[in-house]
Amino acid sequence: MDPIRSSLPPEVPQPSQDARLRDAAQRLEAAFLSEMLKTAGLGKARDAFGGGAGEEQFGSFLVDEQARAMVEAGGIGLAESLFEALKERSND
Repeated sequence: MDPIRSSLPPEVPQPSQDARLRDAAQRLEAAFLSEMLKTAGLGKARDAFGGGAGEEQFGSFLVDEQARAMVEAGGIGLAESLFEALKERSND
């Protein structure tokens, strides 16, 4: 038994090309949805009963997480369209 090889951590399998493309497409859809939600006014501090400076500082994180949750729930179909286009382009 090789003492050096046995002390190394096991190799982690790399995600497939499709998994990487799907992840990129989902992240892009989440970024798009986040910007749309921000434009719609989600995450802005309210005049009454607002959270103050903390809400202003961290409201964008909440909007980003809401957009990510929307994508995980199926989103608007943008990620699937992007995935198919990226997959087709990578196969060329």
